Amino acid sequence: MTVMPSHDIARPLVRAAAPGDFDAIARIYAHYVEHALATFEEIAPSVDEIRARHAAITSLKLPYLVAELDGQLAGYAYASTYRPRSAYRHTIEDSVYVADGFSGRGIGLALLTALIERCERGPWRQMIAVIGNSGNAGSIALHARLGFEHVGVLRDVGLKHGRWVDTVLMQRALNTALSVTA
Repeated sequence: MTVMPSHDIARPLVRAAAPGDFDAIARIYAHYVEHALATFEEIAPSVDEIRARHAAITSLKLPYLVAELDGQLAGYAYASTYRPRSAYRHTIEDSVYVADGFSGRGIGLALLTALIERCERGPWRQMIAVIGNSGNAGSIALHARLGFEHVGVLRDVGLKHGRWVDTVLMQRALNTALSVTA
């Protein structure tokens, strides 16, 4: 018997984050802070801190997105400034987090695709992925799938959960037509 692929697979709804999302965002991120190497943060931020970070990001007209699947907030992604010095003003960094139990369901792909699309319409020329843990195969593959190139590894730059952790750097062009006078 041949099984045909289902066309009824639920696709995540990606939208701008709203104030009612901050509790779920804080829970998703806390999981990564407490149990993973994807972030080098070691103390999970409060909901108020998440709210403040969202406000700082969106005040710069950068996107901060969430994905819903089956009525639940299943992940979030945002772009932020890459570095504070003015010469970096056209370079941004992406962050993507998928809720525990939702990996492998297209959440990260939907979020990063939407994030890139929104950022390509802005005044940004390059997007950098700073991926915690060189063993983070899922994030590395996701970024490669969406056109990011591997540009380097910073070895043993973080100490988390009792081990030294690398950072993988990947880069993707967004708007190469941006003039030098921008």
